[in-house]
Amino acid sequence: MKKLSSRAVTAVTDCALVLVFGFIASVCFLPVAGPAVSLEDRVYRRGMSEDGVSLMINVYWGGEEVLAMLDLLGEHHAAATFFLGGSWADDHVDIVREIAARGQEIGSHGYFHRDHDKLDYEGNVREIGTSVEFLSLVTGSPVTLFAPPSGAYSDDTVRAAESMGLKTVLWSKDTVDWRDKDAELVFRRATEGVKGGDLILMHPMEHTVSVLGRILTYYAEHGLRAVCVGENLG
Repeated sequence: MKKLSSRAVTAVTDCALVLVFGFIASVCFLPVAGPAVSLEDRVYRRGMSEDGVSLMINVYWGGEEVLAMLDLLGEHHAAATFFLGGSWADDHVDIVREIAARGQEIGSHGYFHRDHDKLDYEGNVREIGTSVEFLSLVTGSPVTLFAPPSGAYSDDTVRAAESMGLKTVLWSKDTVDWRDKDAELVFRRATEGVKGGDLILMHPMEHTVSVLGRILTYYAEHGLRAVCVGENLG
């Protein structure tokens, strides 16, 4: 057997070292999969603010009530987020523009108030995307938040929203004002145990409008700021 020269041994060794280091480098720089994020962790139910609470006003009806809410928010130097249904917005373009002009935040509430958990991915994209495109066109500002009607969502819903750069938002407190037409009950549900980071769901109902000023006063008297959802999420 022919013996390798020292120069040949060195060459073989160098090649082996190159291969080894190449393998190590390739392993080190392989993408590392992060921990899986659960569906629930991708849906926002609270904000991060220590002293900010957010009114989530879901709108598929109530033109005059929406305008009255805007007046009260202005009087109290308060902010809120109006999650607008696309079909409602299409019929109330002037009010949509008024919400934006008064510096209030606008989010998407879908287009036809569908149960998004029953839609597949493409169906969610169409339903959410149509609303977002319309609202952005009317206001000239991007939409970054989506509140699923009835709080119904699935992984397809959240993935569709994420594909459009939207955060999916639910609530930490619900006034249930659409069902319980009791102003004092709405006031209690919007204020009892309230704390920074709360997202409080309400609708443009006449009895809700009647106590909205008191709700905002309560927040201010207890060291809380009424802020838009986007600010609360941080």
